[in-house]
Amino acid sequence: MAHPIPTVAALVTGPSGRVLLVETTKWRGLWGVPGGKIEWGESMEDALLREFEEEVGLKLSDLRLVLVQEMILDPAFHKSAHFILLNYLARTADESVRPNEEIVRWAWVEPRMGLSYPLNVYTKRLLETYLEVSGE
Repeated sequence: MAHPIPTVAALVTGPSGRVLLVETTKWRGLWGVPGGKIEWGESMEDALLREFEEEVGLKLSDLRLVLVQEMILDPAFHKSAHFILLNYLARTADESVRPNEEIVRWAWVEPRMGLSYPLNVYTKRLLETYLEVSGE
C-alpha cells in the first residue's frame, strides 16, 4: 500500500532581498520553489539543504518551518502523487544558481512580484505566507 510522501521545499531570500522561483519539469509549466523528498534516516532540514545543493547549487541558512500543506493527486503535477509539503523560509548568501536537469528556468524576483508568475497553488500559499510574516 502506498503512503503519503514527506517532502521539503523553501522560499529563499538572497542578499538582494529577492526570492528564488523556479520552473521545473514536474509542474506542467507552473513555477514553484526547489525541494524534494526526505530520504530514509534524513532529517527534514538535512533534506532541504541537500535538495537545494542538488537542484540549484545554493547553500541555505536561517531555516524556518512556516507552513505544512498536503498535495493529493494534483493534476498540475506530472504524475499521480500524495505529498506532505513541509515549507520553509530560508536565506542564501549567493544568488548564483547552478541548475540541475529538473530546473527549466529560474528567476530572482521581488517577493510581491512573484505573485504575478504562474505559480503552483502550494508555492502561491507559501509566498503569501512569506508576505504576511515579513510585513511586505
